[in-house]
Amino acid sequence: MSIRDKRLFLEDLTVSFDGFKALNNLTLYVEPGELLCVIGPNGAGKTTMMDVITGKTRPNAGKAWFGNEANLLQLTEAEIVAAGIARKFQKPTVFEQLTVEENLELALPGSKTFLAALRAVVTRSQQERIDEVLEITGLTEQRRLDARILAHGQKQWLEIGMLLMQNPELLLVDEPVAGMTPHEIERTAELLRSLAGEHSVVVVEHDMHFVRSIARRVVVLHEGQVIAEGDMDKVQKDPRVIEVYLGV
Repeated sequence: MSIRDKRLFLEDLTVSFDGFKALNNLTLYVEPGELLCVIGPNGAGKTTMMDVITGKTRPNAGKAWFGNEANLLQLTEAEIVAAGIARKFQKPTVFEQLTVEENLELALPGSKTFLAALRAVVTRSQQERIDEVLEITGLTEQRRLDARILAHGQKQWLEIGMLLMQNPELLLVDEPVAGMTPHEIERTAELLRSLAGEHSVVVVEHDMHFVRSIARRVVVLHEGQVIAEGDMDKVQKDPRVIEVYLGV
């Protein structure tokens, strides 16, 4: 299969830690604009997979390409971000002492120090992008509030917004709805669905109801390799998925 028509191309990735294979010949593809959900039991290799994509972990073997122009295994973490890959971890990391809008200003592209960013004059085009991201994330009314007083779900949306300020082509999102209220979960589902198309989005999640609400394609990992993929109905009926994950 050619890498030219794939946004992300992972093939035969193997990562070993002291003899334990966190990834075992993992092969996975992500289409341009696709919303992909990755599920699996603890220790299945989900976090290690994202670590490889973002350059935090180097595999023992395999290939990892971002489109046909970026060999991820030859890039630093900073170069991977610059190439268009953004990652959101489970716990939101925002600047709680700053306002929502100031957080987005700090996330504007360009190398700058914290103090220089706060003193910088925002251009008209940058302000338009901030306004656009506030609208996308549903935080327009909270723009002048300190991030510390936001609800948990709002902090998650703010962090997604900070990543969107970089206009990534691929967004990796780790367990976005952990600890959220039902309303926040529903809003998060709407947000991620709205991002697909313009961005490729890979979501790692354990909440099966949430996965069903957003999934266009689901990949199931176990012991570092793909054991099933397809729509949610297909993977939920797969005997091996039931045995190693859903039936637990």
